[in-house]
Amino acid sequence: MELGLTGKVAMVAGASRGLGFAVAQALAQEGARVSIASRDAQAIDSAAGRIGGDVLALPVDVRSAADITRWAGETTKRFGGVDLLFTNSGGPPAGAAVSFDDEAWQDAANLLLFSALRMVRAAVPLMQARGGGAILMSTSASVKEPIPNLGLSTVLRASVSALAKTLAIELAPSGIRVNQIIPGRIDTDRVRHLDEVNAGKQGISVEEAKGRAIAAIPAGRYGEAEEYGRVGAFLLSDAARYMTGATVQVDGGLIKSVL
Repeated sequence: MELGLTGKVAMVAGASRGLGFAVAQALAQEGARVSIASRDAQAIDSAAGRIGGDVLALPVDVRSAADITRWAGETTKRFGGVDLLFTNSGGPPAGAAVSFDDEAWQDAANLLLFSALRMVRAAVPLMQARGGGAILMSTSASVKEPIPNLGLSTVLRASVSALAKTLAIELAPSGIRVNQIIPGRIDTDRVRHLDEVNAGKQGISVEEAKGRAIAAIPAGRYGEAEEYGRVGAFLLSDAARYMTGATVQVDGGLIKSVL
């Protein structure tokens, strides 16, 4: 299948490792020019080396509006514009919703919700100038079914889900598609950390905690980041040009809800 990504310019957040890296790598393999960002300058430079090709790597804290504006500007300076955007960030601390104070909630909102909104605001005018584009927002299985002990993530990622659907309606007249991608338990540093947290909370080994998580997945295993990345590249591509406002799960059947 021809995805039509050759020569497209993509901004990919949180791309030094895990899901963001997988999406950036898949886009680059399909001929896109990628601008990747992460807080850790050394890590994002290393990621660029592993991806290869025409890659711009910048240290960006997605909680900073100024950093996001600079990232969009540097991307435009290097590549001439922006066609695609993948919004993504690390996750907030685990814990019950009532265990966090206002400061923790505000920090999580900046990390998950405002980062996505600011990235969109920076990229949309650049896409409009090129006649359209595509945005893919990474959320979580918690937008379908609340995940125990992930109060911050569950509440705020649901807001990002609502933002994606709202933007799909608002931006369609500009030829900009907006979709949401939901990872299940993909074998990343974040999921391995959560396995450790769950093991400690339950008083069991990490391997036992992972085994219990896998038992709830019909596919019988954790997903691979590359599997997620390929789906992400498809959703951003011209092959998915009639898809907008959609939610796609990459979860091995983990989410049991009908809708």
